[in-house]
Amino acid sequence: MKKPSIPKGTRDFSPVEVTRRNYIMDTIKGAFHNFGFQPIETPSFENSETLMGKYGEEGDRLIFKILNSGDYLRKVDDATYTEKDSGKLTPKISEKALRYDLTVPFARYVVQHQNDITFPFKRYQIQPVWRADRPQKGRFREFYQCDADVVGSTSLWQEVEFVQLYDTVFNKLKLDGVTIKMNNRKILSGIAEMIGAEDKLIDFTVALDKLDKIGEEKVKAEMLEKGISQDAIEKLKPLFSVSGNASEKLATLKTLLSVSTIGMEGISEMECIVNAIETLKLSAATLEIDVTLARGLNYYTGAIFEVAAPKNVAMGSIGGGGRYDDLTGIFGMKDMSGVGISFGLDRIYLVLEELDLFPKTVTANTRVLFINFGEKEALYAMQAISALRKEGIPAELYPDSTKMGKQMGYADKRDIPFVVLAGESEMSDGNYTLKNMKSGEQLKLDRAQLLSKLK
Repeated sequence: MKKPSIPKGTRDFSPVEVTRRNYIMDTIKGAFHNFGFQPIETPSFENSETLMGKYGEEGDRLIFKILNSGDYLRKVDDATYTEKDSGKLTPKISEKALRYDLTVPFARYVVQHQNDITFPFKRYQIQPVWRADRPQKGRFREFYQCDADVVGSTSLWQEVEFVQLYDTVFNKLKLDGVTIKMNNRKILSGIAEMIGAEDKLIDFTVALDKLDKIGEEKVKAEMLEKGISQDAIEKLKPLFSVSGNASEKLATLKTLLSVSTIGMEGISEMECIVNAIETLKLSAATLEIDVTLARGLNYYTGAIFEVAAPKNVAMGSIGGGGRYDDLTGIFGMKDMSGVGISFGLDRIYLVLEELDLFPKTVTANTRVLFINFGEKEALYAMQAISALRKEGIPAELYPDSTKMGKQMGYADKRDIPFVVLAGESEMSDGNYTLKNMKSGEQLKLDRAQLLSKLK
């Protein structure tokens, strides 16, 4: 018989893993609520036309298509069938697809429910998404996204709040030393103006990002090789030595981009956010300006965020987001500005695990196991178990009255901290013997004492 398996790029989660993931998600959820975000959920699959064409050619390729139910091939005409062209055949046999991210379904939701939504609309969504990607370390075909967005306001206070929101979550998770990197699409447009080539912008930032790895001369050589002129490199030379805190970096950028209207606009937006955060202070994170940050360039129109794990952990970004000016335009609803961020749940999990930051109390565990000595004793034990459960204390009875050693071994393997022995002598005294599995200490207690001891 063939051994059962799961599809590549998917995972089973053990009780410990699920409990730890829930701890992270509950922490994020608590912060979302605290900041006034409302939860929504959208279906795991959407109509194909909702998703297709929204993520570029690469994205379309990675969308999981769902076959129509019934005899789907019967509806395909002979010519299309004989042609064997996937592009033409797929729309005829598949009208639905698994969602690829939470952003496009959110845009669809806003447009579809625009008359019932109060704007600005602050929503959060924590649900799985699916991508037909090549599985590799840290990249899965099924994974959760934790997103928060505000649509219907261009106010920069939203960006300030998102920086605070990141800080709140990482502070609650005891994850200090996180860096929130920030840039602005308008600053990047200003740089593109200065080098006289919008199409060379990515080449420029990619090369500049390697500065600390390969040094200034090699960065310049790479830029020249990519067709960026010597003159443009000279003009932007001060970028090679932008240093200091956020305010100091902004001062350098001001002199550098003084002739670019759009660049100056970006600087003034960043200044507002930086000044507010300097006054409001952060607890676990540092806000840093990074002019090489160019994620989602064709998508973001204002602030761009990326969150880096503490420096002593080798891990990619653990969150990111930014401002987009026309989220709902893809569904014909114009001028709906929004800003959003997301948390990388899987990566945050790996960071907390590596730094041993999961609280010891975070285990999906029974607190006390009652040993089963037989029918009468089990019923006596169940009365105490019911009382404990009413108080929210996870308790269970070993289902079979087998050898004591086997029952004790079960408690040991399950890491259950306490065991209760309730045999004939305990029943006649109306007591219970509580054994601490770590220390071996045993106490005779009545039911009320047992409750208060296990609380």
